Parts: sequence; structure tokens; C-alpha cells
Amino acid sequence: MTFPRWTLSAALAAGLSVMAAGALAQAVDVQNAWARATVQGQKATGAFMTLTAPTASKLLSVSSPVAGIAEVHEMKMEGDVMKMRALAGGLDLPAGKAVALTPGGYHVMLMDLKLPLRKDTTIPLTLVFKDAQGVETKKELKVPVSQTAPAGAPAAAMHGDHGAMGHDAAADHGEHKH
Repeated sequence: MTFPRWTLSAALAAGLSVMAAGALAQAVDVQNAWARATVQGQKATGAFMTLTAPTASKLLSVSSPVAGIAEVHEMKMEGDVMKMRALAGGLDLPAGKAVALTPGGYHVMLMDLKLPLRKDTTIPLTLVFKDAQGVETKKELKVPVSQTAPAGAPAAAMHGDHGAMGHDAAADHGEHKH
């Protein structure tokens, strides 16, 4: 049996559309996103969440219209000094493994805030990911602002973060002695 050329072309196009939709469905899953509320005059805070990528990926960058600067940061203890730094190459997201962004660890740092972040409001946040094939995708979020971590957030999220420790938004790399 022979089929007209247009039928074969239509079938191929439909198949490619289904595969493309499948690729789009492979987006990074974001759970328990929240940002810490600020007080008047506070110019920096953190945003936290759990990211799970279906394939090896990276969180390349983050942006928000409420902040002049938004970066992916890491905090860790070096001796008795808490050090914070921006991750220049992005945050690795191993395939299928949840990566928690929490106070005191990896997190999104929002600096040069344009307004106070009030409890029980939301802020827009755009995450940019890159998969192992080099394909970049954006994920737009509406992140709730809270004083504390929401129910279901990783236990580490209950500890204080450097925004609460008086992080200076002008400082590129912070150090806090404990």
C-alpha cells in the first residue's frame, strides 16, 4: 500500500511535535520555593527551593525585577568563618537528584532590593537552566515571601541566613565569624 507524500510528511511532523513536547516536559521541577521577608532599609535577602532535574543540568542564573542583582550563592564554613560566594559556573543539578537551596548552603541571593519584601506577598523569579546538550530553558516562578520556611521545606531551611546576619549587598563575597 502506498501513501501520498503529504500524509508521510504530516505523520513525521506530528511525531517530531510529540518528541519536542516530551523534551519541554523534561523541565526542572521546583518545589517549596520561598523568599525571606525583609524589613525597611534591608537591601538583601535570600530565596530558597528544591530543584530536581530529570537529566544532568545546571542552574545558570537567576533574575528578579525586585532586585538589582540576583545570584546563585554558596555558603560554607571554613574553620570558624562562614564564607559566601557567587557560583560563577552555575549550580550542578545531577539527573534525578534533589538539590536543596537553603539558608546556610546553596541559595539565591537577592541584592540591591528595590523595595521591602513583605510577608504573605509573592515576587517574580526567573531561573535559567542549561542541560547536558547545551539547551537553555527559563522557568518563571511566583515565589511566596515568608518569615520562615514553609511546611515541607528541607530542615536546613529553618536556620538563619546571611540576609538576617546583616549581609552587606555591596560586599561581593561575605565572611561572617561564628
